[in-house]
Amino acid sequence: MQGLLIDLDGVVWQNDNVVPGAPETLTWCKEQGIPHLFITNTTSQPRRLIAAKLARLGMEISADAILTPPVAACNWLAKNNPGPAVLFVPAATKEDFTTVKQYDAAMGNAASVIIGDIGDEWTYHNLNQAFRLLIGEPAPVLIALGMTRYWRAADGLRLDVAPFVTALEHAAGCKAVVLGKPSAAFFGVALTTIGCKPDETVMIGDDIIGDIDGAQQVGMFGILVRTGKFRKQDLEGTIKPDTVLDSIAALPSWWSKTRNVVHSHETT
Repeated sequence: MQGLLIDLDGVVWQNDNVVPGAPETLTWCKEQGIPHLFITNTTSQPRRLIAAKLARLGMEISADAILTPPVAACNWLAKNNPGPAVLFVPAATKEDFTTVKQYDAAMGNAASVIIGDIGDEWTYHNLNQAFRLLIGEPAPVLIALGMTRYWRAADGLRLDVAPFVTALEHAAGCKAVVLGKPSAAFFGVALTTIGCKPDETVMIGDDIIGDIDGAQQVGMFGILVRTGKFRKQDLEGTIKPDTVLDSIAALPSWWSKTRNVVHSHETT
């Protein structure tokens, strides 16, 4: 084990509270010199505010150490589809799209339709507007900022991006480009950032599909934590995490034991 990818919501924090032991684990990670990156499908706020939230919770993390779908989307659009884009993202998150040309009706057809988590703003009007754009000629590219099914809020589970993207795919007869977990391309950007190979990298998260299955599909080791959106049903399906920990607080102990076992095998 060399590198570490760490989910945020449900792993490091839950709602507005730090997960007990998370700050100490992140300090341990720095002290051990472990290459690591925080990867999140959060699109409800820009990286700047994510870093500010971490600071309020007692963890000083640079915005550059956080990989989000908008960052990946901007890079992809610059290389593959630089035309005007329609952003279905919260107003604050639009600051992470400053390199993307914003669409308006005077431009004709949009080049891309980008779907993030806009929560209660998902009205029939907004969903139908996205649909009408997607059936235009020429058809724009549908970009999904992750395919997370749901997340845990203070009042319980809430729908995330994936259900709305799936509805648009079905209605418009198209397939989205996914630039977030569980996309292999998104994990590839994360691995390149920390300079590690998949088979020497651990992904720790609370989403059995987005975090664990996505990581395993590209050859990484997947650790599921019993915090955040974790439910016992997650352990009863076909996706099997490589390890289950009570929380991120147990990571240093697990890491040390695993490294020691591997080392002992290598020296015998």
